[in-house]
Amino acid sequence: MWRKTIRILLCCSMFFFMTSAVASGSESSEVSEGGHKLNALLLKAASHEAAAESHDDFWQAAAIYCEASRLGSTEAQYRLGMLYAFGKGVPENRAFAASLFSIASHQGHRKAFDMLETINFKSQELPACVTSETLPDKRPPPVSGPAEDTALIDRYLESLPSNKSWIIDLANKISDWYEIDPKLVLSIIIVESEFEIRARSPKSAMGLMQLIPATAERFNVRNAFDASQNIRGGIKYLRWLLSYYRGNIELVTAAYNAGEKAVDRYFGIPPYPETREYVKRLKILYRRSTHPYDENITEPSPILMKRATSRK
Repeated sequence: MWRKTIRILLCCSMFFFMTSAVASGSESSEVSEGGHKLNALLLKAASHEAAAESHDDFWQAAAIYCEASRLGSTEAQYRLGMLYAFGKGVPENRAFAASLFSIASHQGHRKAFDMLETINFKSQELPACVTSETLPDKRPPPVSGPAEDTALIDRYLESLPSNKSWIIDLANKISDWYEIDPKLVLSIIIVESEFEIRARSPKSAMGLMQLIPATAERFNVRNAFDASQNIRGGIKYLRWLLSYYRGNIELVTAAYNAGEKAVDRYFGIPPYPETREYVKRLKILYRRSTHPYDENITEPSPILMKRATSRK
């Protein structure tokens, strides 16, 4: 599960914190990033997070990260932001997450900068536990949504090895931030890379959502093999395609594979065997034919205008 990945990352972080403390050798630097007091707080919070089995465990980590954030720790601000972004132990709150990422990134925390771009939100609102000595709110019980016809993709996702499941959480969350159905995003990840972060095609498509270099540059993806950057870039491209084809899933998925220019040139799905097979596989996994879209993102494709004209 994603928890295993977090444990590995936290172990690396703990080693960094401990070596920093030894190297500093200063009792007077308690409120510096490598100071003894912050070092102890971060180690304690990281231990709670790494061993978390329940919402209460994550909440304990959040409470300690709050204290360390008040003392000026950029690492604590970043980690607390992650808990708020994903609703782990504390109520999901994108405004709080964005504020925490912003503060940490302005002090040079690179991962916080990447998450600030990923979360697609700006805010100056901080949780009360950072601005005063209070405890953070606990996350409320999850609320189940309506059932959908997603049996096939659900079975596939359940069959994934535990070390891949954190990608599902990440894709769900970023999809939610950009108001894209996560099942569409996960279907594309399955067909494109089968959840291989380091996947690379003969055409130089990269990562989970197989971004070609031009698409990565177009949507400001600096490292296509970074899971969060790759998924964010792929979702931003999907969001643009949904606007361009006014929610037509068949055209969107064809364009995701072959490019919108090819779809426009052939007035629909291009006669490429790869693209036709790609659209067919997506239809099996993702059963909806349309998807909500934001018409303000871009003008509609010319082929939609021609289709509308031909119907008159």
